[in-house]
Order: sequence, then C-alpha cells, then structure tokens
Amino acid sequence: MTGKNYVVARIPGDGIGPEVIGETSRILEAAGRKHGFSLTWADYPFGADHYLKTGEILPASAVEEMGSMDALLLGAVGDPRVKPGILERGILLTIRFHFDQYVNLRPAKSYPRVPLPVAPKGGKDLDTLVVRENTEDFYIGIGSRTEKGSADFSLDTKRGLYSLEGTLRGSFSGGVEGAFQLGVASEPAVRRVVAYGCRAAKARGEDKITLASKSNALPQIYGFWEDIAQDEAARHGMGLGIVNVDAMCYHLVRTPDLYGVVVAPNMFGDIVSDLLAGLAGGLGVAAGADIGDGLSMFEPIHGSAPDIAGTGKANPIAAILTGALLLEHIGERTAAKAVEDSLTAFLAESAPGDLPVEFGGQGTTRAVGEAILKRIQ
Repeated sequence: MTGKNYVVARIPGDGIGPEVIGETSRILEAAGRKHGFSLTWADYPFGADHYLKTGEILPASAVEEMGSMDALLLGAVGDPRVKPGILERGILLTIRFHFDQYVNLRPAKSYPRVPLPVAPKGGKDLDTLVVRENTEDFYIGIGSRTEKGSADFSLDTKRGLYSLEGTLRGSFSGGVEGAFQLGVASEPAVRRVVAYGCRAAKARGEDKITLASKSNALPQIYGFWEDIAQDEAARHGMGLGIVNVDAMCYHLVRTPDLYGVVVAPNMFGDIVSDLLAGLAGGLGVAAGADIGDGLSMFEPIHGSAPDIAGTGKANPIAAILTGALLLEHIGERTAAKAVEDSLTAFLAESAPGDLPVEFGGQGTTRAVGEAILKRIQ
C-alpha cells in the first residue's frame, strides 16, 4: 500500500456494537485497498464490560491520545447492567464536548427494498440531510428544580467557543415547586453550523437550506437563530427557508422528500432527525456523525440491542453507512461512494432471504457484511 495511512480510534461498544463495527471495519479496509489508502485501528475497550471490571469509564489520557487521530468509529454504548446515563454521559458526551463536535450529521435516505411508511411524491427517492447544532440550545444542561419554591443555580459552562458565567435566581410565589431549564444560543455557534449546512447544500448541488425554528413561541432564542442564519446564509450565497418545527413535522409525514438540507437547533434537530430516520425505513439505515474541527466521531444511531447480541440478527447496514460518512469526512470520497454503492447493490440484487432479519430476510450480520464486501472487491 503506497497511499496514505489513516489512524482511526475504534470503540466497539456494547451489545451488538462489536458485531456491526467488526463488519464495518472489514468493509472500510477493503475500500482502502481498492482505492489506495490504508487504515490503522487504535482499539479501546471502553464500555459496560470494562466499566464493570475496572470502574473506569473513559480516562483523560485516552481522550488526549484520540485527539491525534484522524477519526473515531464508535459502536453503541449502553447495557442493562449499568445505570442509564453513566456510559452515555461518560463516553459520548465527554468526547463530544472535549472535541467541540458542533454538528450532529444525520442523513435520511431511501434504499432499495427497505420499506418506507410513506412513499415520496412522484416516485422520487428520499435524500435529506439534517445538520443539527450539537453544543447549545436546551441541551446545554443548565437548570435546576426548586426547593421550597426557589432555585439559585450556576450558569457556569465551558464550550469550545466560550465560557459562560453567572447565576440564575428565581422563585414561585406561595412556595410552589417547579423547575427551570435554560436554552442558550451564541452567534458563533449558530454561524458555524449554518455555514456547515450551506457547504453541504452546495456539495449536493442545492441553492438553499431550510431552518427548523419556532420563533413565534420562543422569540428570543429562535428569533436570534433566524436573524443570524439569514445573514450567514446570505454570506454563502444560499437561500434560506424558515419553517416552524411543528409544521415541518406535519409536512414531512405527508411529503417525506420535501426538504434537502435541514439546519436545526439542538432540540429540534434531535426530533426531526429521528422522524426522518423512521421515514427512511428505520434505525437499520440511520447513519450518524458528530463533526468538529478536530476529532470527529462516527456512530450508528441505533442502540446496543443487548437482547440480540451474539445471535447474528444484528443489521450492520447503519454502521456500514456510518463508515462511509467517516471515509467522506477524511477526504476519501471515492471510497465512501464505493461503500454506499456496494451496499445499495446488495439491497437491490439479493434474494429476499439474504436480506437482514430486520428487513424480512434471514441474512446474518456476517453474511450481510460479506455480501457487501465482495461487491467492493
């Protein structure tokens, strides 16, 4: 191999994670051999088993080490033996915020013989890209419940772009108990995610993006979003459509292919991308990535599915599509297209019984991976 070698961190994760990441890894390696580059995997054991054996979730030394690598491929984390949130916060959120991965990228595409709940209009394919802001909004994690009707809590938060400082004090009359949750939007964070959406739209040959908003109900935070997004889109020579997120969801379930690139604040992007995953045929084809200017992380959207781990029933297609996103991100676009084309050909050409169990066949995780691998080779 005379081409470039990429060093990719790999955390197989829990449940079906090692199975689907294993197939993805073999396919990415084959794509590299075919297209003149190689991959060196840096494997890490972090997940439920490691935590239960050692009490360690994700040491800072490993995070720093990953920072020198070209990308991170991650299997799903989560295990019924571990309290929900421990692994997710300790691994996913730690990596996301340490490397300021400000875009959650969620393609929603239709593929041959993957049943869709609602057919796109006019026989078209579904091909929508959600560009979700990934560090702010109501997911920033600032808030508090009251005690005896009052709350006094810190706003101190550190992000890649800034540090937020201050306190918030509030109380309900008569000692009524309640809760406060703060949404945050900053100009540089909005600009950079809108700019990413504009570049993605241009790469797709499109001349506009659509913003999911709700300024009629939340004018301060989403009115600010709209103002900054309009200015940033204009800087990129792109048109901008603004659609209230509730109306967007209504229209999507009637016309799934209505939008090209959707840019969204964190909470709305979470909701819209999951809706589109369902409209594209389910989590079995839902790829995902957390993109930043440093290390970016690539993880299929589905969970760890411990109930089918080791049975061969896991569908590796979402993980393989996630691997194609990784190749595209590191600049190997021809290889990324070859992976997706081979996967599409497998779905179109295979006998019904050879499809993944999730799609009504009897194809095992390994058999599906092998069939796609052969088409690449």
